[in-house]
Amino acid sequence: MLGVVNLSSDSWYRESVCLSSEQAIQRGIMLKAQGADFVDIGAESTLPNAERVEDVRQQSKILPVLEALNQEGVLTSIETYYPQVARECLRVGANIINLTGSQDNQEIYQQVAEFDAGVIICYVQGKNVREVDDFNFGNDPTDLMYDYFAREIELATSLGVRKIFVDAGLGFYYKNLQDSATRIRFQMKTFLNTFRLRKLGFPVCHALPHAFECFGEEVRSAEPFFAVLAALGKTDLFRTHEVPKIKAVLDTLSLY
Repeated sequence: MLGVVNLSSDSWYRESVCLSSEQAIQRGIMLKAQGADFVDIGAESTLPNAERVEDVRQQSKILPVLEALNQEGVLTSIETYYPQVARECLRVGANIINLTGSQDNQEIYQQVAEFDAGVIICYVQGKNVREVDDFNFGNDPTDLMYDYFAREIELATSLGVRKIFVDAGLGFYYKNLQDSATRIRFQMKTFLNTFRLRKLGFPVCHALPHAFECFGEEVRSAEPFFAVLAALGKTDLFRTHEVPKIKAVLDTLSLY
């Protein structure tokens, strides 16, 4: 499991938002205690109207938290699409770069290889998660993802990267996926088709969605629901704001 620490006040999942370094450090320690294998730290929300956070500000927010969590033995993932942020975080000791862009992928792969770290390659139709338009479904979106990941894996491994996850980017805000029914159907189908992406030879990570339109006041039950579908599709790494709930779901499914 990949527990979430949000350093942006724009993030709407309030349970994961930390407005100070101290709060973020304590949450990271707590997530590990609850069962998270890694803690994913991000300084910019993916919401379409969220404030853009440039690379220097991202570093100022992330680095103090990262340094403290390293000292506590917490394994970390850094969500960014900026090469400068990736390099500084890797230098300080980040274990994984959660790459949410495609424009500077080669430079970031080189950095990941240099530090013998890991990378989560997110599927994104655009320069980065904040610069996307309509989602192109093609004849089969899973085929599009497969082809994209195959190219990226070839590039990354040619540069020396060995620790790779692929991520379908189901939490990204494409304009034509604002309709809840369309988006949720797409997310569910992708979860159940995860096994097809595993044929690439690398583990699959999924960010569990919220489907607030369906769950309403019970929105904190959404991630456990989607975790079941993702697990049935053979997902390897679950990015979640609800670590204890997802751990209980996965532990129960493992009994079958």
